[in-house]
Amino acid sequence: MPTLILLRHGQSQWNLEDRFTGWVDVDLTAEGEAQATKAGELIRAAGLSIDRCFTSVLTRAIRTSWLALAAAGQSFVPEVKDWRLNERHYGGLTGLNKTDTAAKYGADQVKIWRRSYDIPPPPLPPGGAFDFAADRRYAGATLPDTESLATTLSRVQPYWEARIAPRLTAGETLLVAAHGNSLRAIVKLLLGLGAQAIVGVEIPTGNPLLIELDAALKPTAARYLDASRAQSLPLIAP
Repeated sequence: MPTLILLRHGQSQWNLEDRFTGWVDVDLTAEGEAQATKAGELIRAAGLSIDRCFTSVLTRAIRTSWLALAAAGQSFVPEVKDWRLNERHYGGLTGLNKTDTAAKYGADQVKIWRRSYDIPPPPLPPGGAFDFAADRRYAGATLPDTESLATTLSRVQPYWEARIAPRLTAGETLLVAAHGNSLRAIVKLLLGLGAQAIVGVEIPTGNPLLIELDAALKPTAARYLDASRAQSLPLIAP
């Protein structure tokens, strides 16, 4: 039966610095590398044989996939990269320190921007240091200047349906190494969660989320491979 492993990248340098990262291409910290390697060890211990890996075009997710697959003894697995699995675009908040931003705009406003389902941060002004229009990874694409979780879902879902779901339907075991919000979008799709329910879902860094599926790609079971670092998951309907 099809099996899906969702892996949020390990700690990045801007995670450590408490900055809004979004699409900025920062690397893993040493702790993030260790988390990615541990994830692969957990995959190996669980006896999972991966057929294919999907990841974003951001270094922290790509290197997480490489380190995890190496630790799992499966570096040979084919990998597909696509920007539609990128982290949510944080718009005008990109690069800012989260604590300083809360002091400037108020903690309640920042909480709305960070945790609401469909209210995005202010847009990113064009032409600045974090304008990705000239980045060749996105050549030919119409890029957002800010995103909510809802609009992140709107770009993840077509890619899921066109590229990832067909591989699962074929019975493959897939690893998706990506980001907190792009993975939350996938969880929302699979579990059929409402807007309020998905807002409460938090996926920890470097802890593989194993989801077993039936032939119709309906989840039958879900668990984190590292139970000591697990977050609560919505119940799966029988």
